[in-house]
Amino acid sequence: MKRLAVIHTGGTIASRPDPHGQGVTPQSPPSVPGLPGVEVRDHQPFRLPSPHVTPAHMLSLAHLIERLAPEHDGVVVTHGTDTLEETAFFLHLLLATRTPVVLTGSMRHAEEVSWDGPGNLLDAAYVALDRQSRGRGPLVVFGGDIFDARTVTKVHTTAVDAFGGYPGPIGRIDRTGEGAQVRYFAMPEARPVYRPPNVSAHVEILYAYAGWQGEGYAEADARSDGLVIAALGTGNLPAELLPLVARSAGKGRPVVIATRTHAGPVLPVYGYPGGGATLVAAGAIPASFLNAHKARVLLLVLLSLGRNLADIRRVFGEGAF
Repeated sequence: MKRLAVIHTGGTIASRPDPHGQGVTPQSPPSVPGLPGVEVRDHQPFRLPSPHVTPAHMLSLAHLIERLAPEHDGVVVTHGTDTLEETAFFLHLLLATRTPVVLTGSMRHAEEVSWDGPGNLLDAAYVALDRQSRGRGPLVVFGGDIFDARTVTKVHTTAVDAFGGYPGPIGRIDRTGEGAQVRYFAMPEARPVYRPPNVSAHVEILYAYAGWQGEGYAEADARSDGLVIAALGTGNLPAELLPLVARSAGKGRPVVIATRTHAGPVLPVYGYPGGGATLVAAGAIPASFLNAHKARVLLLVLLSLGRNLADIRRVFGEGAF
């Protein structure tokens, strides 16, 4: 008999309207529907809406998964959708197990007639128990699509098919009358594993816009161990930001340049003041294809490990994640 661990953390999939009229809140997690011949073991380390999930929660979740994985054929994590992609990427960086780990959630709560929670949960269970899922690192399953934790992102605030991300899903699950058919469009990839003892570093994200002259930069720089900037296009900023970035880098503080664009790499193409080439020359670190909030997760892990600026630059530059 196969064994499946289901870890419930809260989110809309566990939510119902509050009996006191205070809106929708996490209350009771759902059970996996219709898995004959599978022993399901439920765990609930915390019950939170996803905006309340912190890196410390993610670290404790990683430790729990590492304890459960050797005794199970698969692990499913239910999670609120707002920060699901950040937790998925954090787990991608930390988990060494080859046991499949699948995150899912729902966009609608349990008392809506179109509740998508049970379907997503069942899909996630089938994917987690499929041998093709072994060694792929944490996956996200939503609406029948299977996503890589590095590229998945929430693309809509209310739609049931709320998750996407370039270049798209790496697989698909289709339920049949006799179970489910799981197909992958990509091979598993080797990946490094990071083991921070804690996540004590502090990293903030700044968002670039037309006419930005650096408002808020000095304050964020002073209270942070590192910064991520969601920059323009391929990683460009107004000219006023160039000396600020250079000053931070000169102090040995990492400044990672991501893009506020929804997809695509950060490339040092432009040589005008504040262009990507000048930022890199001043010491900024391109985020590769990671969006700003995933670049923050990686930088947070590396700083918590005590990695120096040169090593952080190497990890981002080599795509060692």
